[in-house]
Amino acid sequence: MSDTIVSTGPVAKADDVQDQYNHHKDRLVDAIDSTKSILDDLRVFNKDDWVVRYPQLRPDPAAPDSLHRSLSFADDPASQTSVKFGLTRSVTLASLDAAKETEPSTTPNPLPLSSDFHVLRLDLKLGSSSSASSAASLVSQLEKSSIAHLLDERLAASVAHIDKLRLRVQDTSSKVLVTGDLNAGKSTLVNALLRREIMPVDQQPCTTAFCEVHDATENNGVEAVHILKDAAAYNPLDESTYTAAAIEDLEEIVAEYEAKGSEHLLKVYLAGKDQTSLLSNGTVNISLIDAPGLNRDSLKTTALFARQEEIDVVVFVVSAENHFTLSAKEFLWTASNEKAYLFIVVNKYDQIRNKDKCRRVVLEQIKGLSPRTYEDASDLVHFVDSASASASNDDAENNGFEEMEAALRSFVLTKRSKSKLQPVETFLLNLLSDIELLASANKLVAEAELAQARAELAEAKPVLEKMRSGRDKLEEGLEGIEEDGVGEASAKAKKVLGDALDQVGSGKPFGNLQLPSYPGLLAVWDYARDVRRTLLDSLDLSVKLAEDEARGITSSGVARIKDLGEEHLPAGVERSRRIFMPEAIPATAGNAIVVAGGALGLGIGLASRPDMQETTFLDLFDVNHQLWVHLGDGKESPKSSSEADAIPGALTVVGAGVGALTMVGGQAIGVRGVVEGIVRVSDFFGNETARKWALPVVGAVTIGAVVYVVLELPSSIPRTVGRRIKASVEASEDDEKQWESQHVVRIGRETRKVLRLASWDLRERFRGAMEERGKEVKNAEEGEKRALKAQEWFGSVGDRVGEVRGKARLGEESAI
Repeated sequence: MSDTIVSTGPVAKADDVQDQYNHHKDRLVDAIDSTKSILDDLRVFNKDDWVVRYPQLRPDPAAPDSLHRSLSFADDPASQTSVKFGLTRSVTLASLDAAKETEPSTTPNPLPLSSDFHVLRLDLKLGSSSSASSAASLVSQLEKSSIAHLLDERLAASVAHIDKLRLRVQDTSSKVLVTGDLNAGKSTLVNALLRREIMPVDQQPCTTAFCEVHDATENNGVEAVHILKDAAAYNPLDESTYTAAAIEDLEEIVAEYEAKGSEHLLKVYLAGKDQTSLLSNGTVNISLIDAPGLNRDSLKTTALFARQEEIDVVVFVVSAENHFTLSAKEFLWTASNEKAYLFIVVNKYDQIRNKDKCRRVVLEQIKGLSPRTYEDASDLVHFVDSASASASNDDAENNGFEEMEAALRSFVLTKRSKSKLQPVETFLLNLLSDIELLASANKLVAEAELAQARAELAEAKPVLEKMRSGRDKLEEGLEGIEEDGVGEASAKAKKVLGDALDQVGSGKPFGNLQLPSYPGLLAVWDYARDVRRTLLDSLDLSVKLAEDEARGITSSGVARIKDLGEEHLPAGVERSRRIFMPEAIPATAGNAIVVAGGALGLGIGLASRPDMQETTFLDLFDVNHQLWVHLGDGKESPKSSSEADAIPGALTVVGAGVGALTMVGGQAIGVRGVVEGIVRVSDFFGNETARKWALPVVGAVTIGAVVYVVLELPSSIPRTVGRRIKASVEASEDDEKQWESQHVVRIGRETRKVLRLASWDLRERFRGAMEERGKEVKNAEEGEKRALKAQEWFGSVGDRVGEVRGKARLGEESAI
């Protein structure tokens, strides 16, 4: 920004200057309002839609030029990205190779390419030993939400600050703050500018209050000191807001606050006795503020920094003997963020012997603290001695003070756009630059998250759609495996048990079991018992074989279910770790079946049940069966053995005899033949000759029958026992309660239970995986929507910042 005066003549007319000032002021007010709108929108967006990330830019050692930076974020310092850092502090992703071919664009008055924020900097104090590195370390440990909260507070403070800047721009008066280190001669300089000894001056620091000096015309021409009350907003027309005192008492009032160790604001009204003074300029209402020294204590220093937003011009007084202290450097560094131009007075210059060295050292320090001030040092940096200036205004030695006063008067009055508006412009441009940096960095984050969300969608959405389309197929497959397994296991069990029962019914053992050897007639009873036990063991063996078949079928079904899982479960989903043990199908233990005699436990096994082991006479001679076979045309009795046991004993004996006779004859006869035989026998015994031969014949028949029975027992007993066992397990009239049916149902039920458990496990894994993929897709879609919105929004912020920057930049005309 140049100091050139733009006009049609050698000197700009006062009206033209005022018109131009008003034009700049209106543009600046519009820029302030627009900037505030951007800040408000940024705070709302940060709160409701997007957690604004706080970027950190550092020099990139691998970069081909100075326009590249390494971008990271406070909450994730380890993640770094190379970015192109534009002259307007916006950042864009660019490869290093591409950057070599890119010529940096030039813009008028570019902002410095710093790697830090100007206004929105998050300063974290960690105590007296705080350092930049320790502060950065603390910031990096904070969460994104915490940093966003800190940033929101900083944005809120900036909004409050620009509100005060707006009031300051619209205020027609100008406030000039005179400050500096202790004993730098601030009060002496103020007295020299006022042409009166008003501010108390002593070798010891004596100014502990902010003394704001106004022209008495603002107080109806009355000279007075107004001591402001803390509880009320100051109003010169309302005496309840202040306590009035005489000008002559100012030194005592200041001394009183010095003794109390308190800080206060005093309004001092002076009559313009000298029309050449800064206050009595006849054009603009000017107020001079004599501030406490910077390094007096931290409270006063903080209070002084807080008044920066109310100040139009800063006159910084530095001692030529001490140069800039740490407090002075900190103050000037902070002030330069808003006020590019500072008016610096190097006081007590006449007391310095090597003046050239002093001037060179001070200017070098100013160059690092306020570059714009250094560039315009001829007008803004003055080496004077205020004490000698107040003693004689005509002394030639005071030309330096006169030049300083003239330059200050010109800076405050003639160049008001530069002194009053330009600091606001500087602050706005710095703030807009910070907003643009913030928006550009977060736009990059949004672009990265958008790409990540779309990549996640591209990966998860097809998987979800495939799972949705295959869900019905999976259900059908699981139901088919379950029904097929149960049906096959039941059919196999029915066949095995049926075959076993048929073999036992015919007197043959099932499987690899063998009938016991016949021990002879004397041990026929034991033989019948051993045969019964063997045949019962055969049935128990058939149950085990049926269960083994079911276990194999179930294992195959579980394997098919696992294959379905491999087909339908997406990658990354943990497969079932269940290992099917064939023993998972329980054996007969714990089940019951209804047989002849009541409900009995199958877990005991037929061969171990006392009722089934009991051997009876009917196991040797099944009279009922023989009667029915020989008297019933060879058809087996439909009655069960339990019903046959109720027939009277006499009939049994007769039946046994008749049966024996019929078997001895080698042929079977009917009922009619038996009756005819009895009649013939009676006729036969009526004949005497027949009676003579009857006894030998009967004896021979009896012997033959006995021999036949003895020889037939080894083969007839197994058939008889087997037939009776079969009749016992089939005794129930309800087919579902029969031994075979009960075992078939049980084996089918146990098979279904195992297959259903494996199916349930796969269904749950599929459902969980589907829900997980659904959440991933939903989150990715929401992330895509949020990132897309953020990308567009931060892009629009960059456009809005560009528009506002055009309004805020006053250009070279602001020098007037």
